[in-house]
Amino acid sequence: MSSSHFTLEGIAPRQGAIILIDKPRGPSSHQVAAWVREITGVSSVGHTGTLDPAVSGVLVVLLGRAVRLTTILHQDEKEYIALLRLQGDVPDDELHKVIEHFTGRIYQRPPKRSAVKRVLRIREIHELEMLNRDGRLVLFRVRCDSGTYIRSLCHHIGMACGVGGAMVELRRTRSGPFHERDCVTLHSLRDAVEHARDGDEGLLRTIVRSPLEAMDGFPRIYMKESAADAVCHGARLSSRGVVSHDKFQMEDLVVMLTGDDFIGVGEALVSGSRIVPGEKGLVVAPRLIMQDTGVYPAVWKTHQAKREKP
Repeated sequence: MSSSHFTLEGIAPRQGAIILIDKPRGPSSHQVAAWVREITGVSSVGHTGTLDPAVSGVLVVLLGRAVRLTTILHQDEKEYIALLRLQGDVPDDELHKVIEHFTGRIYQRPPKRSAVKRVLRIREIHELEMLNRDGRLVLFRVRCDSGTYIRSLCHHIGMACGVGGAMVELRRTRSGPFHERDCVTLHSLRDAVEHARDGDEGLLRTIVRSPLEAMDGFPRIYMKESAADAVCHGARLSSRGVVSHDKFQMEDLVVMLTGDDFIGVGEALVSGSRIVPGEKGLVVAPRLIMQDTGVYPAVWKTHQAKREKP
């Protein structure tokens, strides 16, 4: 049977799915996403955080409605293991000092071959750790903001050492909450889909993840079922529809839930400390809706009809 006839319905939630691919060196991120589309038969597929063809590692592939989260997940913190080749001899103590200097906020300009506009930008290096060294070859781990150019970082470390340097190899080991240990190969995904076609969905169920997993770390607000449909229609959430919530500040992005059901992502209109469940006041404006309308009772229509009744 052709993969185009295969469906993830019954395995993936209504809100779509996430599959974590261990991208090999060679193909582009776009090509890997296209292969996932071909294997799964899901027409809408995207990914978060492009990896150059020569770079391997964690590629978060979004399927179905989960593609709506792309702009949010693109901002996730990343972690890499990089191999730097220095172009001259540098003592260990001097190299350690230089590496420490690059921890924190740094300025970068995208490389000439980059697809984005070459304007100076600020990125933060949260951790920069030398793991091993063999002469002029230096292996290090970097935890950084999304959009950090590790190739440029290697070049600048070499310049700061006074000898020059270049990146030899790069692997992404983490993207947001997802680690390389969570990933599967394209071959494993294809095998899992073939087993599912034969009636054994067990393996595929371990690979397909809920989009809610990608939102780990975002504050959450839980709403009543009676408020969910209005929010799905684009209405702002009122304190009267709130059951409970995490701590957050005004303008923070918050995950909106009804029980365990992922309704969407909204922007906080007030800080969490000012919310009194059951009282008046608008608290969250929806930005991305993940649930269908009509799943929950349209209580808001009843209230609206009562207000309009002469």
